[in-house]
Amino acid sequence: MGIQDAKIHSSRSINAINFIGKRSIEFFSDIGAFMVYLQDIGKQAIKAPVRWDQIFLHLEFIGNQSLNIIMLTGFFTGAVFGLQIGGIFQIFRAESIMGAATAKALTREMAPLMTAFLLAGRAGSAMTAEIATMKVNEQVDAMEAMAVDPIHYLVVPRVIASLIMIPLLCGIFIFVGLIGSFVTGIALFDVDVGIFIDRVKWLVEPNDILKGLQKAFIFSMIISTMACRYGLRASGGAKGVGQATTNSVVMTLLVVLICDVIITYIQLRL
Repeated sequence: MGIQDAKIHSSRSINAINFIGKRSIEFFSDIGAFMVYLQDIGKQAIKAPVRWDQIFLHLEFIGNQSLNIIMLTGFFTGAVFGLQIGGIFQIFRAESIMGAATAKALTREMAPLMTAFLLAGRAGSAMTAEIATMKVNEQVDAMEAMAVDPIHYLVVPRVIASLIMIPLLCGIFIFVGLIGSFVTGIALFDVDVGIFIDRVKWLVEPNDILKGLQKAFIFSMIISTMACRYGLRASGGAKGVGQATTNSVVMTLLVVLICDVIITYIQLRL
């Protein structure tokens, strides 16, 4: 009985090692394939012709069509954050710095992260669904048959548009969020307008805004490249399009959170 238990235990250990090894190989293979994919995007981005019509089309979709939701979310994020911070600072009679604390949090963390989440759910999912539909309908194969590189035609314009518009939307989020905090501070905590503005100027530095926009720029690259890649790898008809879109959004948000931790650590150390 002891020998049989030992054999069972040994078999389970071998299976566990095989599973871990298989998953590790798949993980590093995916990382390598993604690096090659990014390299291909870089090569195609500097290759003529520049598809301005596609770039402007996606600039309008990512930027103009996302503006309302960014402004609405930014205002209420700033207002809610101001309420929470103001309620805490009120205990210490320090309501005057609630705007500065809110602005500091918005510029360095909340604005780039919330903008990335909103754009991943709206623009990223749309990119994946559109390209995945073309993939399962064999339109991508037809492009290749006509000597049109799918990366150059489908991916590069979306990446360029994302790199331009998402940091701009992040800046708008910061501004509108500060307005939300301002309204909360003036209306609910009786903070003087001059003191509110003076504290914001005292605590928030241009470097804070720059660091937030740096995050937004990196997040825009993650959102656009991952969304397009999942679209290009879709298969299996309508079900495959749905799975690709779901996986794209989930994995993009996960990677954004992981990168946010890494970038924040690096920025704090520099």
